[in-house]
Amino acid sequence: MPSWTTLLLVVAGFVPSIVWLAIYLTNDSHPEPKSRLIKTFVMSLILALVAALAQELFVKSIRHFDPSYIFENSKIFYLWAAFVEEFIKFTAVFFIALRSVDFDEPVDAMIYMITAGLGFAALENTLFLFDSFNTSIHSGATVATGLTEAFKIWMLRFFGATLLHTLASGILGYFLALAWFYHHHSKKIITIGIIAATLFHFAFNLGFVLFDSSRSGYNVYAAFVSSSAVLGGMIVLVAILFYKIKMRTLASRSTVYLSTSIPVSTV
Repeated sequence: MPSWTTLLLVVAGFVPSIVWLAIYLTNDSHPEPKSRLIKTFVMSLILALVAALAQELFVKSIRHFDPSYIFENSKIFYLWAAFVEEFIKFTAVFFIALRSVDFDEPVDAMIYMITAGLGFAALENTLFLFDSFNTSIHSGATVATGLTEAFKIWMLRFFGATLLHTLASGILGYFLALAWFYHHHSKKIITIGIIAATLFHFAFNLGFVLFDSSRSGYNVYAAFVSSSAVLGGMIVLVAILFYKIKMRTLASRSTVYLSTSIPVSTV
């Protein structure tokens, strides 16, 4: 693979995340330190490799008992994958931002979770682009054709999977923000948040599982519509949750003193 092609695919893989991050950060009236955001982004990107390993181990363990297992059609696999990915993104925020003095207001939870989601998506997008390109080349296609196929994947993931990761992380971020107000119940609240994010993530993937090409009755349009409907609902939900947390933060400032971080012992 030419070095310029490698660079192009890496840049293309990161562009969707950078664009969406710029959009989301415009909603933060008190911008977070760029260094902390970058660390959160990079940590989630690195931990994405752990998620990939966990998914691979899951498939191998299942195939140990059932060699005919096809994970591409498995609802169980996609539910597991959704949980692992949401938990990994939360882990990145926990270690990089949660115990930092920069984490000084509830709405920061959504900002850092969204940043983690985009870091995760950056690596995932890049891997998908390389996989698409290499598959095309190995089948005898030219470099130009390989890049064309990769670009198709890029377009789908720009408005699909990348947006999904940010929205699912935003939902979890809302519950993390709630934990700020209810310290004594933070573990329960965050657990509910991980479950909620996992279910929304799974609902998006479910559209493609139900209309998988290996089954009769395959319908690309139906898969696209069902998954787009989930994303549309998530966009509205996250926008509402973001607004609610901002308003609740403003209200609390006038009545109680906000601590500078969520007590680690309660999370």
